[in-house]
Amino acid sequence: MASALGEGSLSRVERKERTRRAILDTALDLSADTSLVAVSLRQVAKEVGIVPTAFYRHFASIEALGLELVDESFVSLRAVLRDVRRPEPSLKQLIDASVDVLAEHVEVRRAHFGFIARERVAGPPAVREAVRHQIELVERELATDIARIPGTEAWSSDDLRVLSKLMVTSMVATAEALILAGRPEVTTDIKDQARTQLRMVLVGALNWKSQG
Repeated sequence: MASALGEGSLSRVERKERTRRAILDTALDLSADTSLVAVSLRQVAKEVGIVPTAFYRHFASIEALGLELVDESFVSLRAVLRDVRRPEPSLKQLIDASVDVLAEHVEVRRAHFGFIARERVAGPPAVREAVRHQIELVERELATDIARIPGTEAWSSDDLRVLSKLMVTSMVATAEALILAGRPEVTTDIKDQARTQLRMVLVGALNWKSQG
């Protein structure tokens, strides 16, 4: 079987990485209709075609596997969103580009974002905390960038955090809606609504007088 899969010519490191990837993808599949809390190590090992003890060569536990999936879901998204904001575009350009980037990531990594949507409310405690932490990192990075927008110079750090939290909460809701969208026209409507909502939030925010 190994030679049929082309594994005979792979190095030990390559075979290990392929197995690790298979474990991650299998866990995504098994948790698709439930949550990671309902997935057992033995289930994953059986589907991958390895003995349970071999699982531990890659992950210390199912929770550790879940933490890896959380990182995979957020790291590239955070990097691309930073790139969108780096040139200091107009607010309209910033919103449009951010929504488009989010939609593209959800489409490409639908299984990962479905995983995040489920696990952030029903997953193992460590995984829920990891999702919360990643969302908080996005909020902090956005707050730093908002502080460079003309009109926010006198805002307190609390004001910046509140606005960034409002915007990220909207983006999270948009991502979850996009995951459930079954038709292209529904996706278009969701993106249009997200842009409108974010613009309304910013219009109100830019007229805010900081109390701090």
